[in-house]
Amino acid sequence: MNDKPPAAFWFFIAFGVTALAFVIWLIPQLGIYYATSNGKAALMEAESTRQVRVLESRAKKDAATYEADAEIERAKGVAQANKIIGDSLKDNPRYLQYLYITGLQEGSEKGNRTIYVPTEGGMPVPTLDIER
Repeated sequence: MNDKPPAAFWFFIAFGVTALAFVIWLIPQLGIYYATSNGKAALMEAESTRQVRVLESRAKKDAATYEADAEIERAKGVAQANKIIGDSLKDNPRYLQYLYITGLQEGSEKGNRTIYVPTEGGMPVPTLDIER
């Protein structure tokens, strides 16, 4: 009888040893691949987070600029309105006296007391409130 194993046996042994060597080589390569992939993913996430923060900062800056512009325009409107009111009252002392007197009347309705002291200009001078 033939004590030698058949050629197929040696083929499978050689194939198994080769496959085992390949697996032993492949396992560290997969670890390197996964580590590299994880590093790239972390880098991409950090870059994305940075871009989001930059965009948010730009949006806040733009909003602050627009709010400042709106505040400037509002102040210009108030200044213009004040100028119009001031110009209309400049040569109209009777209207100012009227506003003063109606203000005193409204104050008296709320419980304020005023003592009138005649002056040369005809305008009453408010004094301190006297004890009730």
